[in-house]
Amino acid sequence: MGQGHGWEGAVLRLLRAKDYVFTVTGAEDVTPLYRRVHLTDGGMLAETGVHPTMWVRLWFDNAGKPHQRAYTLVDADPEAGTFSLEFALHEGVASDWARAAKPGDMIEATVHGTGFEHPDPAPTHVFAIGDPASLPAINSLLEALDSSPATIWFEGTPDGLPFRTDPARHDVRDGDGLLDRVKADLPDLLRAHPDAYVWIATDTRTTRALSSYVRKELGVPKDRMHALGYWRAA
Repeated sequence: MGQGHGWEGAVLRLLRAKDYVFTVTGAEDVTPLYRRVHLTDGGMLAETGVHPTMWVRLWFDNAGKPHQRAYTLVDADPEAGTFSLEFALHEGVASDWARAAKPGDMIEATVHGTGFEHPDPAPTHVFAIGDPASLPAINSLLEALDSSPATIWFEGTPDGLPFRTDPARHDVRDGDGLLDRVKADLPDLLRAHPDAYVWIATDTRTTRALSSYVRKELGVPKDRMHALGYWRAA
């Protein structure tokens, strides 16, 4: 890891995080506000392997200060040492980097804290709550739990985004007004599927509120849910 990663980098070093340098091989605009960047892994996958919803921290320069953001691997190929990352574009240094990314560009990355445990027993239904930033993780989750039908509340415009859902098994619902929509729908759905799995990945504030609601008010056990804040609202 470079020396310019500040206190966050120091903490990750103490936690024995692994560091790599990725190289851009190409990029494509999926929509005007969603961009896929293709990279080589700098030897990462040979060391770490790959698991569902696996993510990495990328380090960006923000006016001379380090800035890190986490992204889920897409189409990781350990033998080839390649993968892609998908960026929901908005204002900010990470999106600026993705917009300008071209073959040969390099970026430092850290792997720490990622992991996935298959729910046991397998869920009779998956309830996923997310947005464009967590779409790659949603796709990976549904692939990993491919024996389970799913309901997905998606906040934001889904038009043109690379959902890897099967309309016969996956119900994608409008998630505008996410808290209210989930609170209106989820209690009855959980009663119909008591052995379900709940997965939440949206902005930090909404994730915290939904996680507390699902655990405390709906009584979902910790081992039947996962919640992670993917970004902070300004």
